[in-house]
This record gives sequence, C-alpha cells and structure tokens, in this order.
Amino acid sequence: MAGKRTVLTAGLRRLSVLLLEMRDDAGLSKEDVSARTGINVTTLYRIETAQARPQRRTLMTMLDLYGVEEVRRDEALELLSDAQKPGMSRPYEASLSEVYAAYINFESVALSARHYQTSFIPGLLQTEQYAMAVIDTCMPKLEASDLERRARARMDRAAVLAKDEPLELWVVLDEAAIRRMVGGPEVMSGQLRRLGEATKRKNVILQILPFDAGAHPGMAGSFTILDFPDPTDPELVYVEGISGDALVEGHTEIRRFGVMFDQLRAMALSPRDSAVVIAEAAAAAEAMA
Repeated sequence: MAGKRTVLTAGLRRLSVLLLEMRDDAGLSKEDVSARTGINVTTLYRIETAQARPQRRTLMTMLDLYGVEEVRRDEALELLSDAQKPGMSRPYEASLSEVYAAYINFESVALSARHYQTSFIPGLLQTEQYAMAVIDTCMPKLEASDLERRARARMDRAAVLAKDEPLELWVVLDEAAIRRMVGGPEVMSGQLRRLGEATKRKNVILQILPFDAGAHPGMAGSFTILDFPDPTDPELVYVEGISGDALVEGHTEIRRFGVMFDQLRAMALSPRDSAVVIAEAAAAAEAMA
C-alpha cells in the first residue's frame, strides 16, 4: 500500500552512506556479508541505497561484523533513530508520488534552494486557490480528497520560509508563469500579490526571465538544487517532467545544473526590476477580475 512505503529522508540517506562506508572499510563485499550474517544480498543493496530502513537487530549484526568502534556505532544508531522519524511528507504520502514525497522531506531540512521554474509559480510561493487550479488542471482525474491533500501539502511546505532558520530561496521564474491566467483573473491576481510580497522577504530572491531573453538553458524543464547545513549531506537536484519527477545525485550532474542556474540568473532581470514586472502583471490581472 502507498502508506506503507519507505519514503526517503535525509536521515535515511545519511545512514545508507555510512553503512556503505563501513562495509568498504571492513573490506567486505555484499556477498561476504550475506554469507556471514544471513542477510539477503538484495536487502543489503536496498539498505545501502536508502531504499529500505534496516531493523535495529539487522543494523547491530552489520556493525558487529564490520568491527565498528563505539563512536561510529553510536552514530549509526542515532541515524537509525532519525530515519525512523516520519518526514514532513508523512501525512500526505498516500496522495503523493514517492519521489515528490522524498523531495518534500529533503526540502524541509535544506539550507538553501535554487529553483528554476518554466511554467508555474513555484510551489512554496503559491496560494491555495492557485495550487488547486494547477493540480486540478494537470491531474484532471484526481479524486477530490487527493486534490485537497496535495494542495494542503503544498501550503504546509511553505513553512520552511518562515521557520527560525528559514530556507534561503533563490528563484528564476520564466515570464510565462506570471502571464498565464491560471484559475482566472481573480485567482491570478491574488497569486501575483502573494508573489510580490515574497520578493520583500530577506530569505527570498526572485528574478523574472523575460521573453526577450530568447533561448536559454532552462527550456528543457524545471529543476531545484538543494543544499544542506550538514556537510555529510551532498547536494541534491529535483527535476520535474511530464514523464515523471526525479532526484539526481552525483558531483558531475549537480555541477551541470549549477552552471545552468548561474546562466539563467545572469540572463534574468534584477530582483528590483523583477518586482516591478510582477507588480505590473498583478495590476493587469486585477483590472480583469
């Protein structure tokens, strides 16, 4: 069942990386570990790739075999405890894809997010009415209850911008997103007012990529680069697409998206000029409402 899934969290990812390092340090293959502990090779693979959370007795067996010193053993047990805590996505997981649920969990603990969006107002900055209109249009066969849960998840995500140590959000937004009349003039008017208010936040930088910028590297689709406060958590990229979303890791891929974002923000209007364009779009929508 969807609610029974092991959805990826930062704690689970840290634990999987640590266990892989411990096995490598012990000079053991997955087959060696399986032969000496009885733990299935497939199970080991799933644990080391953060697709499954180990039971405590399984973890203790692995730590005993690896000859782990007390400090690292305590670290692994603490990470298991963290991995057992539900992520921010937990109340909504039955209505969300596994990748999107995992992304919400990572976003909730991230230090910063660099986000390029080609079609919509970014989820963290959406009003509930706009979110409902977007979700209903993109997923027309969705049950009303699932529609409401998805919209509520999107609203709850925005808490990361107002917590004690808020997420640092840098958005490059294609001009099409503020010109497209999603949900009608009244909904769009409210949404653009919300967007204008967001530009006044100290932890939000918003730039509009104007139509006259021409061709640009973000035309292939939207993406978000997440950075984390814990140095053991590598950067992560969330890529949105019609065929499905994906979480991307790896230095080469992360660097590629970082270069793309730098190019996009260089081509976009300044934050000050972007705020003016948003205000003009809001006024136009209000006049139509």
